[in-house]
Amino acid sequence: MAKKFKIKKGDTVEIITGDDKGKRGEVLQVLPKKDAVIVAGCKIVKKAVKPSEKNPEGGFINKEMPIHISNVRKVEGGES
Repeated sequence: MAKKFKIKKGDTVEIITGDDKGKRGEVLQVLPKKDAVIVAGCKIVKKAVKPSEKNPEGGFINKEMPIHISNVRKVEGGES
């Protein structure tokens, strides 16, 4: 049976634990198999990439990584 979360893509959430505690952002993706979400602007890491046609230089890119669903809280529309 598929897992159901109260958080959906496009919702605004607040990080409640970890290095990004207190930050708010929009959910870019929900990963039900990993019980995780990807939040815009939170948990950013530098990732090494090989040269390719899309990125001929290669080097490093900044990328958002998944955050466990238990570490985020949905923010209601009225709060700012």
